[in-house]
Amino acid sequence: MAEITAALVKELRETSGAGMMDCKKALTETGGDVEAAVDWLRKKGLAAAAKKAGRTAAEGLVGVKSAGTSGAVVEVNSETDFVARNDHFRKFVSDVAELALQAGGDIEALKALPFPGGEGTVADELTKMIAKIGENMSLRRTAAFSVSEGVVASYVHNQEVPGLGKIGVLVALESTGDKGVLEAFGRQLAMHIAATNPQSLDTDSLDQALIERERQVLMEQARASGKPEEIIEKMVQGRLRKFYEEVVLLEQVFVIDGESRVSKAVEAAGREAGAPVKVTGFVRMQLGEGIEREESDFAAEVAAQLGS
Repeated sequence: MAEITAALVKELRETSGAGMMDCKKALTETGGDVEAAVDWLRKKGLAAAAKKAGRTAAEGLVGVKSAGTSGAVVEVNSETDFVARNDHFRKFVSDVAELALQAGGDIEALKALPFPGGEGTVADELTKMIAKIGENMSLRRTAAFSVSEGVVASYVHNQEVPGLGKIGVLVALESTGDKGVLEAFGRQLAMHIAATNPQSLDTDSLDQALIERERQVLMEQARASGKPEEIIEKMVQGRLRKFYEEVVLLEQVFVIDGESRVSKAVEAAGREAGAPVKVTGFVRMQLGEGIEREESDFAAEVAAQLGS
């Protein structure tokens, strides 16, 4: 029997698109014959995943897990919303979100983690699901936060089942204050972030290229007024402050009360908690954002067939 080398497993993976453990098993079963191994995988339905890999996957679920001082969020995509309602798919996303706490925001590390109850990695389990369910799927991205003291709070918008939905938010609060107060305020702040989609935590961390583009637009608008340059500069500064209030978290009006700046709400939470509170980071992950949906994607094909 031929030796089952890493190079042989790699060759079969590239040929079939199946997972590493499945490829190794196929080669073992077929004595190292790659062609026979491809047929073995096809009979098991595992090679079918490769044919689906090019199809657009923009539906799915965002999964969120928080555990005191740490939290993680993942996006797992499918081709149709129908699959997102599948219990097997939901359990997979929930399990992956739990594992994401270990991966620390590294997507490749997350894919390489052993899948609970499975015979391979997270990536291998995803390949099996593609073959079983019959749609392309992808573990698209992940993010994670941790604090030494305080909480990492979370919120899921359009929640389908606990911890799974269309928008997932994490916000990290550093503080030695009362945990109950921090958790309650953290959830409110996470809800605010879900609603307003801020681009940065503070003005210093806002993309300088974005600021410059906005400044140039405002300058042109102000010059149209015909006012002197020194007046125009003051006009632009005032309008930039309004811009910051729209896109910078700490400068936004807190949606919970509709009056306070978020920075002031953070200070008030610190007084209630008995110790200063610092927001050290946040992430807002919305399902499918940034994915270009093809007109001839799988969902559209199904709809067309049903209508014919």
